Amino acid sequence: MRANLSVLAATALTIIATAPSLAASHDELAYRHAPVHYQDTDNSDYASEYLTAFDYDGDWNGANNWDRRGNGLWPATVYYSVVESCSHHFISYAFYHPRDWSDTAFDNEHENDLEGAIIAVRKDGSTWGRVEGMITVFHNDFYAYTPVGSPLVNGNESIDGTLSLEQHNGVPRPKTAQEAKGHGLKAWPYITNFTGAANQDGVIYYPTQGNPEVPASGNDRAVAYRLVSMFAPGGLWPRALQEAGLPAAQAQTYASWGSFKGDGSGGCGSGLKSCSNNAANAPWGWDDRDDGASYRGEFALDPARLFAHYFKGASFSQQYPNNRFLSELRAAGWSSAHLPAGFDGKLNLDAAHARLIQRCE
Repeated sequence: MRANLSVLAATALTIIATAPSLAASHDELAYRHAPVHYQDTDNSDYASEYLTAFDYDGDWNGANNWDRRGNGLWPATVYYSVVESCSHHFISYAFYHPRDWSDTAFDNEHENDLEGAIIAVRKDGSTWGRVEGMITVFHNDFYAYTPVGSPLVNGNESIDGTLSLEQHNGVPRPKTAQEAKGHGLKAWPYITNFTGAANQDGVIYYPTQGNPEVPASGNDRAVAYRLVSMFAPGGLWPRALQEAGLPAAQAQTYASWGSFKGDGSGGCGSGLKSCSNNAANAPWGWDDRDDGASYRGEFALDPARLFAHYFKGASFSQQYPNNRFLSELRAAGWSSAHLPAGFDGKLNLDAAHARLIQRCE
């Protein structure tokens, strides 16, 4: 039987179960469109495939998460954020593992691993909007998908497949899938090692408004995950802002802007393998290595521009009545002339700030 983590669930997203009569809040939208997630597992270390929170060990020290992976019972966690433009809600989901690991000699490992997906939801006048497209993070590459009936077509990048939906408690949810060990993420079923078939090992995660669970094994087909906001007090984004002005030696969670601290302690890179330091990135540090026209961090900070680059066939307003990433960077005094250490200056922060507006006309 899976562990039921009622105490840890207290910090999770809590939403009234009935659909609202008016426009949905950002939190409600994040829950409504939260994916059914297929996680491939490797039987040489099932526990390193389980989703959890960055602070699963009770602290925000990024350099001890590999070491403390152990056999603890952790809450299945998915981080989320919502950015609103005049035409869309852009909802990001990020999936954390303490280890990016390998069981192959001469391979590379690193501490901490956060990869994810962002969906564009058209504001069509309905409560929940209409999902038009998704972009996922597969290590240093982005992949693009559209559901059946989407108006989006190839833009400057090619669409990589169809975004499938799965009914869950009467709600059609996007289906995402993540590989074992390295945890690259694509739309289901494009991680072919685990599609839910009876002869495959893997865990299927479903969003919950209740208590998160822990897989009973590496082959568990129904595990509830909680949603935790990236903007939660003391969480991923507030800590990024807090540490952005600190000397690297004083920072605890981040090595530089958008990159988590992580080292070779606890056995990372043991044997014939190697271990990379500070190798995992937050959404404001995600980047596609061969996409020269979209920039590091745009995934979180300026998603409308990212989608306008990837897709054609529909317009994406690049005016933001609600973008906490940009508004809080501006409020903290960061600008193109004054950037956090490690911020990619190719993303013109002043130009992005200029797209913040009070209301849509």
